[in-house]
Amino acid sequence: MDLEVRHLRVVCAIAESGSLTRAAASLRMTQPGVSAQLRRIERMLGGALFERRRAGIAPTALGELVLTRSRAILPSIDGLLADTARAAGSQSAPNRIRLGSVGAPLLGHLILAVRELLPEAEVTTRCQYSPLPLLDDLAADRLEAAILGDNPGRELQPRDGVILQPLVMEPVFALLPATHPLAADEEVSLTRLLKEEWAVPRPEGDRTREYWSSIFALTGEHPHTPYEAEGRQLIEVVRAGLAVSLCQATFIEVPGVVVRPLAGNPLWYRHVLAWHPDGPLAARGDEILRRVRDGYLATSAASPVYARWRQHHPHLARRPT
Repeated sequence: MDLEVRHLRVVCAIAESGSLTRAAASLRMTQPGVSAQLRRIERMLGGALFERRRAGIAPTALGELVLTRSRAILPSIDGLLADTARAAGSQSAPNRIRLGSVGAPLLGHLILAVRELLPEAEVTTRCQYSPLPLLDDLAADRLEAAILGDNPGRELQPRDGVILQPLVMEPVFALLPATHPLAADEEVSLTRLLKEEWAVPRPEGDRTREYWSSIFALTGEHPHTPYEAEGRQLIEVVRAGLAVSLCQATFIEVPGVVVRPLAGNPLWYRHVLAWHPDGPLAARGDEILRRVRDGYLATSAASPVYARWRQHHPHLARRPT
């Protein structure tokens, strides 16, 4: 078997996600399928590309070499594919709309807006934890629009051919076990929270962890972060009473966890809608933006804690984006 471009994508996906399970999700493959693919690639290249560590998997020296070459090659290949598809007149066909999203409560509203405005379109979606792969997909014409997110002072960098339109800025809230003493408070002091053990998402290119750390440093406290998890796994660690964490203001409480505002609103998160200026959604961009913003307001009202915060902070609830 010869080495192919798809093999390089598998290796990069494993390195970027830090685990075979997450890589499988991003590649839309099964975990056993990714494992088998990796074994075949390693046999072709003559050695192990990754090694298992407590925090996940990490590249070996051979893996670093392969990753360096792959990351140099793949953007050129993606650009070639996008250019030839555009030249052939098949790129961004009006009846096919590909959407992406980070972990935000706005994807459903974006899908509904596109379906209502373009009822004949076939809508597909792809989700990522970090906004950067989605931004890459937008720039390479692999997506027509996406919901992204960033933080103050660490905003997403503009890309050629991609419009970045802020949707709303919202506060970041505390995520606590329901049995935690701080759960009885209406709002939580960040300084007090930093004395607990934390569950945090793994470092990503979106600079979220970097932003959190910069705000934490202002308090003089440095949290102990023994648990690294994302999504459902992070919630389960908090639910078990093992740690505290942070979440979006629109997070809906589930049994075993509670959401509380942070006193003084020290951390913020910005939702961003991105699309192509010459794509099939360009003429509808303003209308889609309005509909997604309206959907966000409905989502905010459905979160009792956030709805109450917005009532108590009307000037901040209208904070410009």
